[in-house]
Amino acid sequence: MTDDGLSAGAAARRLGVAVTTLRTWHQRYGLGPSRHEPGHHRRYTVEDMVRLQVMRRLTAQGIAPAEAAAWARRSPEVPESPEAGDAPAGGGQTIALGVRTDPAARGLSRAAMRLDGPSMRYIIEGAVTGRGVVPAWNHVIMPVLIGIGDRFEATERFVEVEHLLSRTVTEVLAGVPRPPRDREPRVLLAAADEEQHTLPLEALAAALAETGVPTRLLGARVPYRALVDAVARTGPAVVVLWSQLRTSGDVGQLDGLLGVPHPPLIVAAAGPGWPADSLPPEVTPLNNLEAAVRLVATGVGS
Repeated sequence: MTDDGLSAGAAARRLGVAVTTLRTWHQRYGLGPSRHEPGHHRRYTVEDMVRLQVMRRLTAQGIAPAEAAAWARRSPEVPESPEAGDAPAGGGQTIALGVRTDPAARGLSRAAMRLDGPSMRYIIEGAVTGRGVVPAWNHVIMPVLIGIGDRFEATERFVEVEHLLSRTVTEVLAGVPRPPRDREPRVLLAAADEEQHTLPLEALAAALAETGVPTRLLGARVPYRALVDAVARTGPAVVVLWSQLRTSGDVGQLDGLLGVPHPPLIVAAAGPGWPADSLPPEVTPLNNLEAAVRLVATGVGS
């Protein structure tokens, strides 16, 4: 979905309902499009579509339309004031995201706190397909992941929220179409030894796929010996090694990659776990997804 929203026809097609059904839901239950520009028809925003998806799902389960609409109206929406959406970090059932946060991120945060997997998936898919992986990651997914992390730090709660959201993000990113199978991957993505966080690598793999660059993603906790073996067997032009935590950012892993008989053209250290002042000069630090996509694409000549 684009930032301009969807027309009634496009919204109906995406939901699998008739346009007349949307008009009925609008007139009877107030579930109509909220984006309006002078001289144009109203458009359905991401938040509107989340409510309509809830409405469609509940009515399909046999719930009376009026009751389903009441539930749908409780679904993600943009708060009218900062107080409505941003509770103090230590209390409440919301995630503090900031006043200027993307509306889709607000919707995602509310769906996450409700453990509403279908709505989370719908919002993330809409952002990825409508905007692209990098904007979806930067403006919708990451703010919510950071907000949940802040809530955990303050309360030591909501681990289940982070787990369900992470799983949903993984599933959506895995669904981004990959380049044709006859294109040999020249990019190797891996998490450092004992590093369990892989979502940023999954986002990088999906973003590169959008640009036509295939990758090999080894996943979490790749032992150093296994990483070196993979490099020796596949001869990648680019290796990106991710470290989220200081405990996994052992620079020796990078030194070892540079010392193999046929080292990659580019070895990149991605993530906040690496000690920036101790990186070998031949290693490129990466701190954001957009820069990583540019570097990798350049490294493989795309």
